[in-house]
Amino acid sequence: MKRISDFYGISGSLPFVNVDLDDDNRLYLDPHAIRLATGPMPFARDAVTCADSFLREVTACVIVGDPASLARGEALLQRFFEPWETRLGMAVTGFRGHGGADLIGSMIWSALTKDVEALVRVGILRQIEDLPLFVKGVDRDITSDITTRLMFGPLTAFTAQMIATYPQFATTGDGVREFTKQVWDPIENEWTEATVTLPVVDGKPLLLIPAGWARPSLLMSAKRFYETAVLTFAQLEQAIPLKDGTLLTTPKDSLREQHGLERGRQTNIRVTQRAFTTEQDLLAYFKAFVDGRYEPPADEVGVAA
Repeated sequence: MKRISDFYGISGSLPFVNVDLDDDNRLYLDPHAIRLATGPMPFARDAVTCADSFLREVTACVIVGDPASLARGEALLQRFFEPWETRLGMAVTGFRGHGGADLIGSMIWSALTKDVEALVRVGILRQIEDLPLFVKGVDRDITSDITTRLMFGPLTAFTAQMIATYPQFATTGDGVREFTKQVWDPIENEWTEATVTLPVVDGKPLLLIPAGWARPSLLMSAKRFYETAVLTFAQLEQAIPLKDGTLLTTPKDSLREQHGLERGRQTNIRVTQRAFTTEQDLLAYFKAFVDGRYEPPADEVGVAA
């Protein structure tokens, strides 16, 4: 194992994720954790702005629905080239494991214009971290890859600050080098290119991640949404009022066996839509649940041994 701190000779508490430089790290950039970040706030705000503006632009294309808008929406989603600069995730489950940017983009676009179009049109689905709850094939690996590409600009700004803070990045290994990279412009709502400076290790650029932004699992996952928001709503749907004013509810284990309540994204979509017809936003409920239980991590991987 060759972590950043070992390679560059940096000790103490680190403001970045201390990844292994030689292998995939089973950590994933979590957009909701970044939204809740208490670390380097300017970078978190800019990163969230990039992600939110992108999905807002894509969903606007769905809502407008004319041929030009539909073509633009899908094209925007087909620019997620694999972000191997971070060393996060696992190669076999990232973009290389799913056939590349075009396939991933088309898969998400198909879901937005078919399976979850109703959620898009009523404004329920509006953040990047919502995608893994409803879109089959989008889990922690793909979510992390997409998030990295959308936040690439703020991440390179953070990396530049780390280069200025730790001179070892410029004097160790291959030093630092300028690269031309694709970034999302949240002002113009377009993909563009920028010249950025990154450390280089074994001939490959390194993008640093703020401590606390990467996790072994997503705060918002399809399974967690199902187990909390979806099944809780189903319990209330089927609850029987008792004379003492309480409700007799069906155990969640029994609900999982019912037809139409099987675990899966189609159930998540179907029940979320049904709840909305009674003016209940399960996604808002779920986010409040997640946020209320969130504790900023000590981020052990951000500490040099």
